[in-house]
Amino acid sequence: MSDQPTFDPITFEVIKNALAATADEMALIVMRSAYSPVVRDTMDYSTALCDRDGKLIAQGLTLAVQLGSFPDSMRILMADHAASAKPGDVFLYNDPYGSGGQHLPDFYIVKPIFHEGGIEGWACTMAHHCDVGGIAPGSIAIHATEVLQEGLCLPIVKLYEAGVPNEMLFSIIAKNTRMPVQLLGDIRAQLAACTVGERGYLDLLKRYGRDRLCAYLGALHDQAEQVMRSIIAAIPDGTYRFEDWVDGVGEHPQPIRIAVEVVVRGDSISIDFTGTSKQVPAAINCPVAMVNSSTYCAIRCLTNLDIPNCEGYMRPVSIHAPRGTVLNPEHPAACGARGVMGYRVFDAIMGALADVIPDKAIAASEGGPTLFAIGGRHAGRPFVLTEVMVGTWGARSMLDGVEGISNPAANLSNNPVELIEAELPLEIVQYSFVEDSGGPGLRRGGLAFRREYRLLSDEAVCTLRSDRRDHPPYGIAGAQPGGPSSNVMNPGTEREILLPTMPMAAITLKRGDVVRHTSAGGGGFGPAFEREPELVQEDVLDGKVSIAAARQHYGVVIDPANRTLDRAATAERRRQMLAAAE
Repeated sequence: MSDQPTFDPITFEVIKNALAATADEMALIVMRSAYSPVVRDTMDYSTALCDRDGKLIAQGLTLAVQLGSFPDSMRILMADHAASAKPGDVFLYNDPYGSGGQHLPDFYIVKPIFHEGGIEGWACTMAHHCDVGGIAPGSIAIHATEVLQEGLCLPIVKLYEAGVPNEMLFSIIAKNTRMPVQLLGDIRAQLAACTVGERGYLDLLKRYGRDRLCAYLGALHDQAEQVMRSIIAAIPDGTYRFEDWVDGVGEHPQPIRIAVEVVVRGDSISIDFTGTSKQVPAAINCPVAMVNSSTYCAIRCLTNLDIPNCEGYMRPVSIHAPRGTVLNPEHPAACGARGVMGYRVFDAIMGALADVIPDKAIAASEGGPTLFAIGGRHAGRPFVLTEVMVGTWGARSMLDGVEGISNPAANLSNNPVELIEAELPLEIVQYSFVEDSGGPGLRRGGLAFRREYRLLSDEAVCTLRSDRRDHPPYGIAGAQPGGPSSNVMNPGTEREILLPTMPMAAITLKRGDVVRHTSAGGGGFGPAFEREPELVQEDVLDGKVSIAAARQHYGVVIDPANRTLDRAATAERRRQMLAAAE
């Protein structure tokens, strides 16, 4: 008789969904327990479970762009620390070069799960903390030229040892942040989530036993791999190339090239970023952990099939990012604002595949969430706000771009206006969509958003990470790009200043100063003059497209007096547009 446990598909589904539910419960614990807006409201964090070998077996439905973060860091932790771990140990780290992290604000907290004397799993959390020191409030300073300027950098260390807190480490962390109460509160939220993950995983071990559970975990990886291979096999074999550009930094930015070659062979796919620009002396270099995450996310987004969030789906995907480039920088390159590169990886892969599978690709979105960090003192106390502003989508073959929602590679939320104004010396002057900013197409790109902040304290400094001003989000299948982004200080006044996309200096604000950010709009899909006239009229009525733009880009004539559709004039206008295009 075989010693292998009998495979039962119902038990498999129960275990698979129990793991996913536990990871999601961990995520809810973080959200409900966190102190800072960037974790509590923006939801910039991730939770996961790993098996005894450190392989990812479940990840909470939070940040898609962090799908590859835990495998990279867990391989390092397993190699260096697993053998000496004891019950009650908790590890903490954020080093983007020595521990598989992405940037310094992201603290990883990982707890080994012991059962019957040995490690059987790991409960993992990662959260973007509001401030970890460095030269600017919020610890995202574009003008940092090396990681040593960006804040507290921790290798893999024990936050707890055998259940006893490392009070010295807690003190070091508290002394290296502008917001110790929020940071320590968020750390404890992560610890609580690890405890919940440990409890859920132990329940499965006790219910099914070690050997049986391990067998089903192996089947979980195999199923994820099989589904991923079926997705890749549906893409025609070939080599597909694309290049996209990041605007660059400072007053006179030099464009930064993101080059990608996608090779599909049967049910395997390789992604090669050879030709990408070299690392730069600014904080926009992207450690390879985020490059991996963005790549996996892009491939997964090509299907609506249910794929378990485990390491199995990564097996058919190989990734190469040359060392010393902005997508695999070498120490001590600064990387605090690495997201602008990570989100561009997603766009570049979609661009490479858009011609061969246009029905599954998505046009470029807003360029990733805008990061706006501001801090100072008010009423005798420090304050820091880290805003990760989302966003809008590019169009797809059957749908217009979605507005007011996180980038496809993320899963974030904008901070509520009411909470910002209640907790911080800031007034949100405007928060709105921008007319005519969505890329014209058969399917229109999502509209850009605009957000204005007025400072209500005496003085503060802010930093900005945005993009897509000089290289707006591309359209696909014959569509036009989305509108460009912009950053303006004191708009509409004598003191109006157009700020760089990514300023290479902290910006000092005085009481009453206003900073306006306008995101880029999403790229469109398909020729604009093929869009149904009724949909264009609806966009005009909704304030999404102006009457002038309807005529210019879509060939749709709207009567300005009553905003009705003039079908005869529309037919003639489109005839003229087609004749001019030939």
